[in-house]
Amino acid sequence: MGHNKRGKLLIFSAPSGAGKTTLVRYLMSKLPDMEFSVSACSRKARKGESNGIDYYFLTAYEFRKKIDGNEFVEWEEVYEDHYYGTLLSEVERIRNLGKHVVFDVDVKGGVNIKKQFGDEALAVFVKPPTVEALKERLLDRNTETSETLKKRLDRAVFELGFENRFDVIIVNDDLETAKTETLKVVKDFVINKEGIM
Repeated sequence: MGHNKRGKLLIFSAPSGAGKTTLVRYLMSKLPDMEFSVSACSRKARKGESNGIDYYFLTAYEFRKKIDGNEFVEWEEVYEDHYYGTLLSEVERIRNLGKHVVFDVDVKGGVNIKKQFGDEALAVFVKPPTVEALKERLLDRNTETSETLKKRLDRAVFELGFENRFDVIIVNDDLETAKTETLKVVKDFVINKEGIM
């Protein structure tokens, strides 16, 4: 019988605007055997979204039942009856295919996943070189009012306080450098743990 290698977990968290999603997409284009963990949420699908691809769409009632049944790796009630979370069944589904599970989650979610999976997970924190740089990036997006900008920056400062709870910190100052660093740490983690890629 061939030894069925279970996949590893790769957690990416960052304050909003740090460029995490770009890095994750790059990583997945470079490395085989990686699959996104699809989150569950308790809102209705928006136009163009489909169940099991964008999210697993549940009612608030179904979501709470799954919380009670300990079916989530991590979850959060963002505001009343609006839940988001990571289903254990989704993590298992991907790992049992021998693939690595990629999480693009907020900082608290990242810390929670890492806590549960320990050495089987690599937690990567992506941060801007400075809060000032983050502010400029958010302003460049042109989607912020002065009020939402302040909210996002306050949250970013709060989230930056969690960086020491991650295994690796990638400073996204120059995107190409950040891409190279991210690819290297992930490759090292995956190869060292398996002996092969």
